[in-house]
Amino acid sequence: MNKAGFSGKPPNSSGDPEDDIPVALRDTPDVASKLRITPLVLLIGGIAGFILLAVISGFLFSITTPKKTTDSPSLPANSGTTTPGAGNSPNPQDNNVVLGHLAYPEAPESELTPITADGRIRMRKAAAEKFRAMTQAARSAGVIIVPISGFRSVKEQEQLFFEVGAQRNQTPAQRAALSAPPGHSEHHTGYAVDVGDGAVPATNLQADFDQTKAFQWLQANAARFSFEMSFPKDNVQGVSYEPWHWRFVGDRTSLEMFYKARNLKPVKPSP
Repeated sequence: MNKAGFSGKPPNSSGDPEDDIPVALRDTPDVASKLRITPLVLLIGGIAGFILLAVISGFLFSITTPKKTTDSPSLPANSGTTTPGAGNSPNPQDNNVVLGHLAYPEAPESELTPITADGRIRMRKAAAEKFRAMTQAARSAGVIIVPISGFRSVKEQEQLFFEVGAQRNQTPAQRAALSAPPGHSEHHTGYAVDVGDGAVPATNLQADFDQTKAFQWLQANAARFSFEMSFPKDNVQGVSYEPWHWRFVGDRTSLEMFYKARNLKPVKPSP
């Protein structure tokens, strides 16, 4: 009996030793090693792809993001910037300025109270109280401060500005040097008052009021009662010198009303 019969296997007709290996393993050599290498390749490829994607994204972001600069924003081509005029007058585009005068609200009737016995001249309550105390203190020093004008409505200001201006043949600009346009007078607020010296009434509403005892007393003492002169010489608004026109700035409302509106710059000292 030959070896083939002894082993029970059919003889190998081709003599190729691989004939004894199953077909599936003969067709895919080193399958196990490939199965071990493939996940590693995929992992390395994924990491490389992620890094490449991050680099590309960063580059795109850097070229598309607007650059920040330290320069101030450019003004539009039609911004209409203006150069302040002589005397540092307020910008005509600010605070609703008309002919050098600023806009002010009209005081409500409920806030007004008389400062004269006949009730004709009125001021806001806080200002009226301080004004009466100031005139009493002045009288104790032998000085007579007389109120000439206090609160004035917008309607009253219209007559004063337009009708009186026409009677005097004044242009609006000429009139504005002496009287505010309606809606732009400090008298609307109820905090302003025009005063005179009872001993020399001829100086009422005149520049030479500053030669009177009343004016000199006010200069020395008005601040104690929270009053200040609105239009000194060379004032920032370019309004004519008015030594008789004073205003109350003794509470938050009055202070903000005048100082915020004017955005005050230092007034040049009188020569």
